[in-house]
Amino acid sequence: MDHFLSSTEARHQTGPKDRFAVVIPAYNHARAVEKVIAEALELGLPVFVVDDGSTDDTRKLICRFSDIRIITHEKNIGKGAALVSGFSEAAQIADWAVTMDADGQHNPRDAKSLIRAARQYRKALIVGRRTGMDGPHVHWTSRFGRKFSNFWVRASGGPKILDSQSGFRIYPLPEALAWKTRSRRFEFEVEILVRAHWQGVPVVEVPVGVSYLPAGQRISHFRPWQDFFRNAKTFTGLIVRRFFPKLSDFQVCRRYKEDADEL
Repeated sequence: MDHFLSSTEARHQTGPKDRFAVVIPAYNHARAVEKVIAEALELGLPVFVVDDGSTDDTRKLICRFSDIRIITHEKNIGKGAALVSGFSEAAQIADWAVTMDADGQHNPRDAKSLIRAARQYRKALIVGRRTGMDGPHVHWTSRFGRKFSNFWVRASGGPKILDSQSGFRIYPLPEALAWKTRSRRFEFEVEILVRAHWQGVPVVEVPVGVSYLPAGQRISHFRPWQDFFRNAKTFTGLIVRRFFPKLSDFQVCRRYKEDADEL
């Protein structure tokens, strides 16, 4: 049976390369963020919440928790940027960052399965593969986007993976900060899979549950067309980088970053 430390004990873990912390990026998630944080705290791990420029009550709600570390972006700069901020802070006390979304779709208790995999594989990137994602209750844009993303991750020289868009993951620290990921919005999570694979980092999927609210209650900031084109730009840059490394280092990646920043 797994033993999870209290928040205070976890901050003083002394085991070699076995310290975990939770990172939760949040942007206008007032409807679900309190429940997500409360359940994450039950893991007995340090919890970092990154408020990425929320304009609703998200910041007020997360400030009710006294036993978490809050990182604030004054304006919204993207989920990837929020994760990077969380990684930077968590890396000061942890060897692994457990990431979960603030919309309530993940069950924080499933993190125990991801942690077991991280302990087994050592310095791998662990991805929670959401089960039941092909049912009629899942919007077609989500199903299409996941399959589109899975295909292009592989075409870019990344791992063969079934759920490249899952935000429920464990990243090794500080390694994840050194993979030179350029994207700072939703596409960050697909780009980092590819860059980790290029570095020889194992990418391991672990089945987890998912809870999807009815369409009218679902909290999502995914914009199908705009995010589709952002992903397309990301994959274009990665494919060019894969096959023409010298050219992309000097020219293409610079232009790719400028184009991404304009979106």
